[in-house]
Amino acid sequence: MPRSTAPAPRPPRPPRSPGRRRGPRAPLALVLPALLAVAFLVLPLLGVLSRTRWDELGGHLTDPRTVEAVRLSLVVSGWALGLSLLLGVPLAWVLARVPFPGKALVRSLVLLPMVLPPTVAGVALLLGLGRRGLLGPWLEDTFGVTLPFHTSGAVVAATFVSMPFLVISLEGAFAGLRPRYEETAASLGASPLRVFATVTLPMVAPGLAAGAALTWARALGEFGATITFAGNLPGVTQTLPLEVYLLLQDEPQAATSVSLLLLAVAMAVLVALRGRWTAVGTGPGTGRRGPAPAAEPETGPEPGSRVTERGARLPEEAPADRRWALHAELTGFTRLTLDAEPGTTIAVVGPNGAGKTTLLRALLGLTPRAHATLRLGDDDVTGRPPHRRHVAWVPQDGALFPHLSALANTAYGLRALGTGRVVARRAARIWLERLGVGHLAHRRPAQLSGGQAQRVALARALATRPRLLLLDEPLAALDQTTRAHVRHTLRTHLRYFGGVCLIVTHDPVEAVSLADRVLVLDEGRALQYAPPAEVSRHPRSPWVARMLGRNAWPGTGTAEGLALAGGGHLVVAEPGAAGDEALAIIPPEAVSVHRDRPGGSPRNVWPGTVREITGLGSRLRVLVASDAAPDLVAEITPGAAAELGLAEGVEVWTSVKATEVTLVAR
Repeated sequence: MPRSTAPAPRPPRPPRSPGRRRGPRAPLALVLPALLAVAFLVLPLLGVLSRTRWDELGGHLTDPRTVEAVRLSLVVSGWALGLSLLLGVPLAWVLARVPFPGKALVRSLVLLPMVLPPTVAGVALLLGLGRRGLLGPWLEDTFGVTLPFHTSGAVVAATFVSMPFLVISLEGAFAGLRPRYEETAASLGASPLRVFATVTLPMVAPGLAAGAALTWARALGEFGATITFAGNLPGVTQTLPLEVYLLLQDEPQAATSVSLLLLAVAMAVLVALRGRWTAVGTGPGTGRRGPAPAAEPETGPEPGSRVTERGARLPEEAPADRRWALHAELTGFTRLTLDAEPGTTIAVVGPNGAGKTTLLRALLGLTPRAHATLRLGDDDVTGRPPHRRHVAWVPQDGALFPHLSALANTAYGLRALGTGRVVARRAARIWLERLGVGHLAHRRPAQLSGGQAQRVALARALATRPRLLLLDEPLAALDQTTRAHVRHTLRTHLRYFGGVCLIVTHDPVEAVSLADRVLVLDEGRALQYAPPAEVSRHPRSPWVARMLGRNAWPGTGTAEGLALAGGGHLVVAEPGAAGDEALAIIPPEAVSVHRDRPGGSPRNVWPGTVREITGLGSRLRVLVASDAAPDLVAEITPGAAAELGLAEGVEVWTSVKATEVTLVAR
């Protein structure tokens, strides 16, 4: 038999482990210098380790002089850390949050001790705070304080060179913290200092811890400024670095052992930080990895229930003496006057940049872009800070404080208003149960789904009994099923709200189902303020008309209809006054689509091209572009589209009867 010459099949390669994927090969010209840099940094450390006499290490470290130097170093570095926290934390906050002339110069002064030679820093301290310095004589005469050659001088020197590490790392954390958490806390009644202590500091805790650790380690190892300013007195200013300096002259082996101790402390600090100094997270849940968000429950307490699981009676309607009407006059970017009776819910709609968020922030007193003269009931709150206005704000994502549980979040505003802890938590639990999330009271925000978090945020705002409630797109981030559920919950509880509620939304369903009135904004002006039915029938804004699914063409009135702003003319059965600005509203279902030019009664006929076909329930929406008229949306059945052979790029004719067009004065 002839022997086959075909090569034997190769055995299949075993699959490569996902954890051992090869990345792109690094250029050798970069790898070699990097390895040399690592060797350069490691070599001195290896020198210390190789020269250490391990059998004598214990004796060197327990020597009375070394023990005294360790004690003094811990005292000096501890006090330096305390002074750095006392002075550096406020300085970091000011640099991150307060604009002022000369900020760049102040930041340079903060950085200066980090690049200044330590001995020069000691000389500068001596000339500034020494007995013959600028401030030294006054300190000695007034308080009897002499810093040089005293332990307090060593503390000052260590603070001077180490505090910049805290300020710089913490400034980045403060700058990266989104202010909406602090603004939300203020709207719940928390004073600025309470916000700083209970919200700001806990949320920048990783940056604070990293900066504090670096500050302490730098103060522990300070040498040059200390020996120049405070001297080298045993038991007074002779810290560990100074002890190493003296031992190196007489007992090199002991100096190596003490150096190893300082090296071990420094490495322990850096390993503990694990790079957090340069990558400090400041968002929600920083430094924590909680479980994945839980799914939105489909079961639980009925949102409209009146009795909790524990039998506690829930509040139903706001008492007659706790109902607050709204009167606001806004100037600046947003210019309008707004009046509403108690219990009114107002939907605020408009395109991006219309001034919706500016309106809310002006009512809160948080923006210089607009000023609001605000009266709630008989109380004028115009001149009050945000935490004393009784105006609660729920941002789009809820802004739940990530370091607090759902129960603590809900009780936060009550505690800020002076309610006792037990009473506040009891009331918070009632509100959580009323909104159907009482069983989630002990979960952190990272463990809540979007719908659950929104209900907790709403419970937190309502628990403070605000006079004005501001909701900024509260349902925008939710899926359709969850949105419908939360919308029902929100509608149920707004029914018993004794103040006025403003809801910013882009959803026409929310505007119609939740609001008693709709405020339409455009470029900071109020175009329309009317009940939802009126806005739906006669929208005065092209954006609102399109939001409601209508065609909206602006133009100028003529004897027969409307001269369109982009050119062309529209015939209307009931034209308005000639020369007046108006908006033509054309329902999509009133637009007919033809493959050939239609005859008969339509007086408005335009040629065009199909640009897009999208589904809407059981019907199709067809966008037709034309050179003779603005873009037009028609709504037809799938059967009609198939019969006409519609597809993108197909040329068609559109027609609209004059009786189907409604003109709205602008």
